[in-house]
Amino acid sequence: MATAPDISLILPAYNESRVIPATIADAVSYFGERGLRYEIIVAADGTDGTRELVRELARENHALAAIGHSQRRGKGRGIREAVAMASGGFIGYADADNKVPIAEFDKFLPWLRQGIEAVIGTRRGGAQIERAQPLYRRAGSRGFLWFMQTVVGLPGINDTQCGFKFFQHSAAKELFRRQTIDAYMFDVEILAIARRLGYRIQQVPVRWRDDADSRLDLVAGNLRNVRDIFRIGLDHRFGGKLS
Repeated sequence: MATAPDISLILPAYNESRVIPATIADAVSYFGERGLRYEIIVAADGTDGTRELVRELARENHALAAIGHSQRRGKGRGIREAVAMASGGFIGYADADNKVPIAEFDKFLPWLRQGIEAVIGTRRGGAQIERAQPLYRRAGSRGFLWFMQTVVGLPGINDTQCGFKFFQHSAAKELFRRQTIDAYMFDVEILAIARRLGYRIQQVPVRWRDDADSRLDLVAGNLRNVRDIFRIGLDHRFGGKLS
């Protein structure tokens, strides 16, 4: 019987064929240097050949896999489907464009080995920002945090949207079994579920750099985000018993 990997790394992607080989190479090198058994699942929507490229790489490295669809179905959905197939002792995800270098996982591993259910990156409170977002996006981020806390109520969480989060295997399975938001606000949803389940959440300041390439439609995307935040608040701040 094959030994389960120590870690399952999920890389959500939408038309990321330009950057995904380097991100995978960095992760493979990092896990090898740390002696960690791994699997990497790329959850790739789009039509630029990202899935096909990863499947080609998987011919040489059987720890790689690609899932996804030609249509854009959402980051939350892609990660949910990847978590369902992940087998690592720790399961987590990082941005396909390496906004947070995989070496930052060094800071996460001690917390995970203590049994903390959710260890999440934050771009505040001691984080090292190598290339900041434009001023208007930073102002929008502060406004979003206030709005999210008002509606959903996640006291103590200062950054829900950093795309570098890792979980105990059983916690990831339980969280994403219950998670329903397909788009960007899935991060808020899983943290709200984690709080309701009594999971411990450890925030870790990370090294982060903006890539100046937002895939969010500023009008339609933000309207959907507002709708999803209200839905999460109704379901988990004022909602009934978890199913």
